[in-house]
Amino acid sequence: MEQKKIQKIGVLTSGGDAPGMNAAIRAVVRTAIFHDIQVIGIRKGYNGLINGEIKEMYSKDVSNVMNLGGTILHTARCPEMMTEEGLNKAAAIYKILSLDALVVIGGDGSYRGMGELAKLGVNCIGIPATIDLDMNSTEYTIGFDTAVNTGMDALNKLRDTSSSHERCSVVEVMGRDAGYIAVWCGMVGGAEDVMFPEAKNIIDSQKVIQQILANRSVGKRHNLIVVAEGVGGTQKLAKDIQDITGIQTRATILGHLQRGGSPTAVDRMHASMMGYHAVKAIMEGKQNQVVSYNRGRYEVIDLGESFEIKKTLDQDMYNVIKILAI
Repeated sequence: MEQKKIQKIGVLTSGGDAPGMNAAIRAVVRTAIFHDIQVIGIRKGYNGLINGEIKEMYSKDVSNVMNLGGTILHTARCPEMMTEEGLNKAAAIYKILSLDALVVIGGDGSYRGMGELAKLGVNCIGIPATIDLDMNSTEYTIGFDTAVNTGMDALNKLRDTSSSHERCSVVEVMGRDAGYIAVWCGMVGGAEDVMFPEAKNIIDSQKVIQQILANRSVGKRHNLIVVAEGVGGTQKLAKDIQDITGIQTRATILGHLQRGGSPTAVDRMHASMMGYHAVKAIMEGKQNQVVSYNRGRYEVIDLGESFEIKKTLDQDMYNVIKILAI
């Protein structure tokens, strides 16, 4: 049976933004156009699909966007996608537009939306984009490297001022319920301790204080503690350290700073390759797949399977952090 010629696809970015999304959009648009496929850009994520906020995209629309953070298509959370009415609207617009596939660039919430749309006959192809690296189907997600580099840069600067004033800095990084950003930032930023959800370590002020005092006893005059947002308690920890030890302690919450900025070379490369592979999968007739990067290669796996895979953070990295913090 002859494979159907792909004529038109849609592309949107959904959920929280991640550096590198624009590089992925660029790759989707230009790969499709190269193969004579029309591309419809959908603004503001699933909201734009439901409300028909669309525009045809041409090669010139993605010129000079690879270096930009954020997303030129804009993004938003979409509570309507959690309702039957919203899902039916989205599926109806997909059919009215005569799309052969919908490329969704986003995180696990976006993938859950894809799963619901797939039940209504929408062919969805996912590209993983979240700074949190918390998607089970892939070893890499677009935006992670940039977020870690942003965190490392902030830690370097905080270490400078902490050293000058012989302070302790307690720094909260993003990551939602995952500790990937915290552990990586802790390692490359030279932190004395890292608190992250996977270790199930409740912030114990006494334990941290003992670490700080041990460091001071061997001549260290400043300290850096990294806390994942999924653990929390950053402000209280900083207060406890200062109240008990008398060491001047400051809490810094990096927050959404880590979502912005020009993407690194690593994120631009992964985003470009994932965008290409998304369109390639569509042209090969794949249905409801997600692009992944595993064991050093790009692949597409079934959307349903992606929800069943379990990924764990290598906690040995934490052991290395503790060894190197002496």
